Amino acid sequence: MTRTLAFVFLALFPLAVLAADGAAPADDAFVRPVGDSELSDFLWTQRAIVVFADTPADPRFQQQIDMLTDGEDAMRDRDVVVLTDTDPSTRSAIRSQLRPRGFQMVFVDKDGVVKLRKPSPWSVREIGRSIDKTPLREREIRERREGG
Repeated sequence: MTRTLAFVFLALFPLAVLAADGAAPADDAFVRPVGDSELSDFLWTQRAIVVFADTPADPRFQQQIDMLTDGEDAMRDRDVVVLTDTDPSTRSAIRSQLRPRGFQMVFVDKDGVVKLRKPSPWSVREIGRSIDKTPLREREIRERREGG
């Protein structure tokens, strides 16, 4: 019975994947719930892609997460972390700050500035292009070329 419930839970909430020992996702998880995080937690260290929806069952939410997960390597190369918020009733600090309506994908650069808001899913290629056009990313690429 317990295995059946676990299977049903994971089928309905694929982002709530637990480690083999039953622990919550690690802080270095690529996709993680917003929880108690604040955008200032990522200032100058990571770019945040925040994916909002009114429910985890929203097909646009699932499509966006699937695309980001499939392109994880490209996103990690750009220092991206994906934060999810699918419960408007909890009023997370990030939801209060960004004020989405329904589904929304928001890209916040390392300087804490919102660079992109989209009301529909975007491919990793499109997101990557948007990131690569920012002055911070251009500087990172230039420094990587010169340093290595």
